[in-house]
Amino acid sequence: MVSMTASSGRRVLLAAPRGYCAGVDRAVIAVEKALEQYGAPIYVRHEIVHNKYVVQTLERKGAIFVERTAEVPEGAIVMFSAHGVAPVVHEEAARGKLATIDATCPLVTKVHKEAVRFASEDFDILLIGHEGHEEVIGTSGEAPEHITLVDGPGDVAKVEVRDPSRVVWLSQTTLSVDETMETVDALKEKFPQLISPPSDDICYATQNRQLAVKQMGEEADLVIVVGSRNSSNSVRLVEVAKLAGARDAYLVDFADEIDEAWLEGVSTVGVTSGASVPEVLVEQVLEWLSQRGFEDVEIVKAAEESITFSLPKELRRDLRAEAAALVEQRTGNGPSAG
Repeated sequence: MVSMTASSGRRVLLAAPRGYCAGVDRAVIAVEKALEQYGAPIYVRHEIVHNKYVVQTLERKGAIFVERTAEVPEGAIVMFSAHGVAPVVHEEAARGKLATIDATCPLVTKVHKEAVRFASEDFDILLIGHEGHEEVIGTSGEAPEHITLVDGPGDVAKVEVRDPSRVVWLSQTTLSVDETMETVDALKEKFPQLISPPSDDICYATQNRQLAVKQMGEEADLVIVVGSRNSSNSVRLVEVAKLAGARDAYLVDFADEIDEAWLEGVSTVGVTSGASVPEVLVEQVLEWLSQRGFEDVEIVKAAEESITFSLPKELRRDLRAEAAALVEQRTGNGPSAG
């Protein structure tokens, strides 16, 4: 629903909800708290969330982002990103004598648990997601011998299973709802006994942000999505905007990436942001648009969000002492600590 204000000519439709979801908020705060409690450096395996500004801000505070567990020095603290990791990564950390903080989004953890449960019941699991995405890698690692990746409807024809009566689908949490259901429909056509997960895997925040953009896209000539190019949910918002009817839609990290040529012939601009984007970046885009005559802002409200997640339990422990104890156990230089 669009809340109208008195407007003549140029206007902005501002999506609500937008920006940080509960899982991202939890992960970013977890890095900040770890730096406060334990001091720098805190190593983070992969970007904590897919946003350039957030990563750069945390780097300035003392976070060090690495792609492989082997890059973390023995006896250090390493945090796992919101996207989740495979069990083998936990094993690598244990071998490296590292203290760990798991900042995996609880909704991603739910998908991991579903994968483990269906694998234990000997189902073939069809994981709908994008190849190479960190979340897909982490989920697949829970039961690699049972999981087949299905990267969109075009992949369905080549999918093979052992027993068509024991097949279930799961999905990456940040996909387009419509694209996922198109893939599910194609899978059900091929495997009529396909089982759906006990609850939708696509997270509430992804769905809500896409719903707001669908409503906005019906009226917007141009939609600007604030987000990074490696953010799956941000990329999906651009696609959803175009499918909803927006003439153009673009993804930008910062306001200064907007091309003034995009505004030619435009009277209504939609603005939203991906689930890993801080609000300050949206405010900068609104200011940029205001300076060019787009001063009237109307809210497109698709849903209320009140979900919060508690911080990782590891932040309640003395991880520096635990890491030192792990190293001492290996070298035999001192007593082990609990």
